[in-house]
Amino acid sequence: MAESRYALLIVDSAMALYRTDYSGRGELSARQNHLGKFLRNLQRIADEFGVAVVITNQVMSQVDGSAMFVGDQKKPIGGNIMAHASTTRLYLRKGRGESRVCKIYDSPSLPESEAIYAIGKGGIEDADE
Repeated sequence: MAESRYALLIVDSAMALYRTDYSGRGELSARQNHLGKFLRNLQRIADEFGVAVVITNQVMSQVDGSAMFVGDQKKPIGGNIMAHASTTRLYLRKGRGESRVCKIYDSPSLPESEAIYAIGKGGIEDADE
C-alpha cells in the first residue's frame, strides 16, 4: 500500500466468515476477540495511510418481548465490538418501488437523517418521487 495511493478500502459482509467459523455461544468470546483485532487493524490502516474504510455488515431479526412495539425489528450483528469500532453507521434498505433509503444510524458528527435514492444505469440517482 505504501507504493501506491489508495483512498478507499471496502470490506464486504465483514461478519459472514465469523458467523461460519465461530458458531454458538461457546465460541462467542473468541469470535469477538478476533473481530476486535481485525477492526483495530483496519483502523490502523485508515490512520496510517489516510484511507477511508467502508464495512458492510449483516442484520438479523430481533426476537424478544418488545418486538410487537417496535417498527423495525432488525439489528446489526457483531455486537458492541462492531458498533464501537464504527465512526458513522448507515442503514441501507429498500424503499417503495425502485427507491432505496440510506439512514444515518449513528454518527458523532452528523444528525440522524434519511436520504432517498435510486440505482440506475448511470449509478446512484435521485429517486423519482
